[in-house]
Amino acid sequence: MSDQDPSIDFSMVIASAVHDMKNSLGMLLHSLDELRSDLPDDVARAPRFNTLQYEAERVHSDLVQLLGLYRVQQRTLSAHLDEHYLPDVLGEQMARHQPSLEGRGIRGEIECPPINAYFDLELIPGVLSNIINNAVRYTHSRIRISAREEDDFVVLAVEDDGDGYPARMLEAPDASDQGISFSTGSTNLGLYFASCVARLHKEGQRTGFIKLRNGGELGGGIFEIWLP
Repeated sequence: MSDQDPSIDFSMVIASAVHDMKNSLGMLLHSLDELRSDLPDDVARAPRFNTLQYEAERVHSDLVQLLGLYRVQQRTLSAHLDEHYLPDVLGEQMARHQPSLEGRGIRGEIECPPINAYFDLELIPGVLSNIINNAVRYTHSRIRISAREEDDFVVLAVEDDGDGYPARMLEAPDASDQGISFSTGSTNLGLYFASCVARLHKEGQRTGFIKLRNGGELGGGIFEIWLP
């Protein structure tokens, strides 16, 4: 019998545990949606119920991103590009977040011409969902998701009427050199994952990227993912 324990790939163990937690949270979120539809309106719209659903969505999104980044590190994450009708994709995202928006008194808006784009239908909606969920925390009253064509790219944007992104995030939007902020509790995980997903979308010499800025019509933060 060997004196040493067999080596364990601890990263794989963590990834497996994260996958199980993600699935459990997914079931919890589905149950919360069903519960909301069965409750009286005053209860379903109660701040504590909305906080519960929002935080569960946020943790679920973080777990999805952790699994994605594990696959990036293992070089197994790829984008399966196909053509999709953007008004439908953005509409589905808004519908998914509508209960949380209504519960917090936030107006959700969509601005999207009838255009198609080639992208991964799992990865890109996942990025948008995380950014929308983040905007819910910082906006005052409005969130807008939009799409446009610019410089041979399709640009998907999420903007709000909050206080905008801090300067340090505008300087390094992909968060690759920011690290963890213990003062704010931010890991910058969402932006780093979004940047990785954007780079998986390529056409010829052009590669996708993300961009952060402040201002626009709503006056707050604007997240953009540019897809070739």
